[in-house]
Amino acid sequence: MSGDRFYLLRVPVDRVTMDQAMERVSAFVAEEPPRAHLVFTPNPEIVDRASRDPSLLEILRRVDLSVPDSALVVMASRWVGRPAPERVPGIDLAARILQEAARRGWPVYLLGAKPGVAEKAAARAATQYPGLSVCGTHDGYFGAEAGGEVARAIRETGAAVVIAGMGSPKQEKWISEHGAATGARVLIGVGGSLDVMAGEVRRAPVWMRRLYLEWLYRVVREPARWRRLGALPRFAWAVWRTRRNQE
Repeated sequence: MSGDRFYLLRVPVDRVTMDQAMERVSAFVAEEPPRAHLVFTPNPEIVDRASRDPSLLEILRRVDLSVPDSALVVMASRWVGRPAPERVPGIDLAARILQEAARRGWPVYLLGAKPGVAEKAAARAATQYPGLSVCGTHDGYFGAEAGGEVARAIRETGAAVVIAGMGSPKQEKWISEHGAATGARVLIGVGGSLDVMAGEVRRAPVWMRRLYLEWLYRVVREPARWRRLGALPRFAWAVWRTRRNQE
């Protein structure tokens, strides 16, 4: 799919719509022989971090599907002459995956957030998507030494899809290192989405999402995020300077 992919500071992003992204995920689950497919949702903060973290950049460049999670990523795709058709938020893609999992019988494992949050997200998802099988949950508060143990626990559940919300870069690094050991066919990193799915954090109103102001809502609701906004001008300036595909 290299022809449908562009690069922002050497981080690949696929030029897909939400429907196309979901088609790709479905194909990953159905692929034989099975293997672990990595799905990431880069936003400006992740791209900026990867420009300064070679290990994260290497992981992101091995991705099977990389969706344009943020409005600024979509805007940057136009700057480099490879316009993405639309924004594909990770939280919305996760919701589509859950919907399809309920329809097709894919067992899903929820990994991440504080203790108890993934379980609450699973209960709410089971109500929202009748027939959904959440085969297991685990919080994201474990150290690197426990990563393999968590992967083995997931394998025992027979999960086809792992939705990991541990924040970046922890989720990407864990998925890259332990994804194959889980036996899952798709592993997707979705940041803080499990908190929203569990009802612990409110999502921005629809009108703000349509105006690409979801980031502002989150900053107002969580003032600690203000210090992370420095990644936005760094990302914009770096992409503007390059203005070309990078591979």
